[in-house]
Amino acid sequence: MAGLVIGALARLIKPGKQNLGLVATLLLGLAGSVIGGVVANLLGTGDIFELNVLGFVVAVIAAVLLIGVAETLVGRNRTRTR
Repeated sequence: MAGLVIGALARLIKPGKQNLGLVATLLLGLAGSVIGGVVANLLGTGDIFELNVLGFVVAVIAAVLLIGVAETLVGRNRTRTR
């Protein structure tokens, strides 16, 4: 559930139209939340499975970056197939 919320927030923050479906948003948000948990754990502010404020902020930032990478890859694949 946190992955979907983080993915949705990341899509709202990222400017422009993203051609990603709900499943892609969920997976990228989930990946962002794992990254946020790992960073919070490394900084000693929480556990990887405990999403605190710092972990949440890092998770959203990571998800925004992941969405940007996914957009680039999807756009590159669509250009090649045409």
